[in-house]
Formats: sequence, structure tokens, C-alpha cells
Amino acid sequence: MPIDLKQFTPARVGLGRTGHSLPTAELLRFQLDHARARDAVYEELDPRSLGLPHVLLHSAAPDRATYLRRPDLGRQLSEPSRALLAKGDYDAALVIADGLSAPAVHRHAVPLLEALRGLLGEEDWKLAPVTVVLQGRVAIGDEIGERLGARLVAVLIGERPGLTSPDSLGIYLTWNPRPGRTDAERNCISNVRTEGIGYTLAARKLHFLMCEARLRKLSGVPLKEDAAQASLPAL
Repeated sequence: MPIDLKQFTPARVGLGRTGHSLPTAELLRFQLDHARARDAVYEELDPRSLGLPHVLLHSAAPDRATYLRRPDLGRQLSEPSRALLAKGDYDAALVIADGLSAPAVHRHAVPLLEALRGLLGEEDWKLAPVTVVLQGRVAIGDEIGERLGARLVAVLIGERPGLTSPDSLGIYLTWNPRPGRTDAERNCISNVRTEGIGYTLAARKLHFLMCEARLRKLSGVPLKEDAAQASLPAL
């Protein structure tokens, strides 16, 4: 009996054909998903829609068009934003950045933070004020964490949209943040969204990594996420 692969994946498999071409319905669906992905890249983040207290920051990219052409500017704070950050003594800084998908932040950042705070509230964590960055890339969290005096930083950021996932949120954790950190020194939790990793599981994974990073004073390649799988309680 033939197996219908569509029941196992949202990927474009088993589309059928009309002559040498795709069926019209599948072609239109592809064009719609492509348009949604493009719209996600260009959509502006509205910090007020998040409904949580935060410090609003801007990267060195003055607008969206520049941000997309100059990734390096998205990794740096603007001078006025640098002046807004006062050095303190914090265990962790939580940063929200639009990245390449503002819809991902609009839909998933706050529920994820609420789930995480429920776990951190049971322990002795001194958190810096939440920061929201416009036109930000992952590495901008390094400068923010250093300027705040945070021992680790977790960046919640909109990921590059796919044809089936225009609103995927990523989380990047870095111990001892400072400019110049490499991607090998970060831990990533990807695909946080309704159809991907749910808020509860993502919060538990992040909580585990934060606790292990604080205990072992490291992040990235030496901090294995597979250890988290064995320690996570069943859902």
C-alpha cells in the first residue's frame, strides 16, 4: 500500500503534476508561502505590541533596507542606545530582537518569556531589565550583555523565514557575553512556534542551559544540549 508522506511532514512532497507542470493549486500555494516569507522579512517590529516593560534599543542599522544589506551593522548598538545601558551585576540578560521575522517575535516571544519566568522564579536569578532591539542580529546580545554587566545573555530573535515557517523564533545563549564571541560559543534552540517546539519545552530547554552555563561557566560547543534531553521532565 502506498504511503502518503504528507502526513509526516509539511515539506512539499507528493505534489502531483499536470502534464510536465505542478497542479495550479500547488503552484498558488507555493506563491502564497513565498509571499508570506518575504513579508515576514520586511515587517517592522512593534515593541508596544509585546505589552511588557522593556528598554528599547536600536542597532547601528538606521532602517530595514540597510539592515538587510549590512549584517555587520545589525550586530552593533547605535551610540544613543549604548548610553541607555547602565552596568550592573546580573546573572542573566534577556534580549528580544526582530531579526529576520518580526511576526515570530510578535507571536512567540512573550509566551516563551512567561514560561521561562515561571521556572526562574523558583530560583535565585538576578535578571537585567528586558531589552528590545530593532534591526538586531544575534551578536548584538554580546554587546548588550557586556554593557549591562550580565554573566550570560539569551537572545530571542526572529529566524530566517522558510516556506512553511515564516514565524519561527530562535534562542541564542552565550556565557560571558562580549563583542567578538563566535557562534561556536553559543547554544541555540531553534523553531520555537506553535507547529515546532512549544513554549513549555523551549522554556525548559533554555532553563536547563542557563543553569548549566552558570554552573560550568561556559556555553557553546562544550555545553551539550543532549544532556538537557535526559534531564527534562515528561510533558
